[in-house]
Amino acid sequence: MEHTNLNLLDEALGLHNINNKLWPLCGRFILVEDSVDTTASFVLHHIIKRSLSSHPSSSVIFLSFSHPFSHYDRILRKLGCNLAAQRDNSRFFFIDMLMLQCPDEGKNNHDGLAVIFEKVERVINTLHPDNKKFLTIMIDDISLLEVVANGSSNAVLDFLHYCHTLTSEFGCALVALDHKDIYSNDERPALILELEYLADILVNAEPLATGLAKDVHGQLMVLDKGSQHEHGISSHKIHNFHFKIKENSIEYFYPGTITMS
Repeated sequence: MEHTNLNLLDEALGLHNINNKLWPLCGRFILVEDSVDTTASFVLHHIIKRSLSSHPSSSVIFLSFSHPFSHYDRILRKLGCNLAAQRDNSRFFFIDMLMLQCPDEGKNNHDGLAVIFEKVERVINTLHPDNKKFLTIMIDDISLLEVVANGSSNAVLDFLHYCHTLTSEFGCALVALDHKDIYSNDERPALILELEYLADILVNAEPLATGLAKDVHGQLMVLDKGSQHEHGISSHKIHNFHFKIKENSIEYFYPGTITMS
């Protein structure tokens, strides 16, 4: 990765610390939260591009419950990343969950999720040992994952816990998108709060407090919980900045510093 192309999101995620030996997100769970009014899907696209460009041995396993491969390929091409070529080179593994047959109502809610986890494990087992060191597993998105589990939040949590164990077993990164405003107040503590607790990095996209603006589409809060010190104290870092979605890129900037177009 060229450091001249780094932006505020890269710095908040710790990607400015990249070197030839380690993908900075290795062993970490990154939870991306957005809402109906303010999408954060561009954060997933950004991490895909950065992951595939971080090291020649890097690879991505992408679980899509939202869109077909062509959707992501079209977007990443605009960002300068050819997903079709990466797929052909066995570096980008797209698991299309839109084609998955969900278990019938009344059957074990874990059945469909077990099938998905087996798919992920099979891909990992085919990887060269060097590729496992630079592996990123991505989920788009958790709210649709619940559909596979027939609405069982507990089954979803179990599945994500299994995926989370892969971060320690293989040192891979786990990235998941969730739409936090689709849950009722009763459902939120059981699922969202548990995910936020598990996450090493929390990325939260929200609309501006002042409402819509022509040159600002929303704000990002990135909480990096850091590593726990010997006395049990974590070094949390919080980054807050605005973003503007363009045709072929995303612009990140601190409030009041945008260059008017």
